[in-house]
Amino acid sequence: MVELDSGRWRHLTDAYGTAELVPGLLAQLSSFPIESNSSSEPWFSLWSRLYHQGDVYPASFAAVPHVVAAMATAPANATLSFFLLPAAIELARHQHQIEVASEFLSDYRHALDSIPQLAAQAAARPWDTNFCQSVLAAIAASRAQYDLARLLMDIETSDLKEVLEWYQSR
Repeated sequence: MVELDSGRWRHLTDAYGTAELVPGLLAQLSSFPIESNSSSEPWFSLWSRLYHQGDVYPASFAAVPHVVAAMATAPANATLSFFLLPAAIELARHQHQIEVASEFLSDYRHALDSIPQLAAQAAARPWDTNFCQSVLAAIAASRAQYDLARLLMDIETSDLKEVLEWYQSR
């Protein structure tokens, strides 16, 4: 992984230009920040910089291993963005047919491959519908099940019953 104190981040780009602020945001993940709403930090800034309106950047691929590594320290404490952000980045990479730079590829793939096991470890805590949906989307994306991951990420929880009724009535 690109170390958080590496000067390499100044040469990577995110949605706003240089990714030099990303390491500081990633470092905050070790405290398992609570996501009380969409503007909770550091998640708001990480989402804005690494997955901006469906676009991803070189810093996105360098950041995913750090997100997953932070989650791996205590999977039962992970909030939904620990699963959703890597899933969203992988879906965008696939959708836009972006190749991950060789310097990040091994760590990026290893991080994605770790998600199902971390999901199993996160089962030690109660899951609400949103968390379950996020975890399942991350597992699907990590296993290249892109249509399923997209469905799980895009469907609103409030629409689940209606979609199921529609599907059963076909």
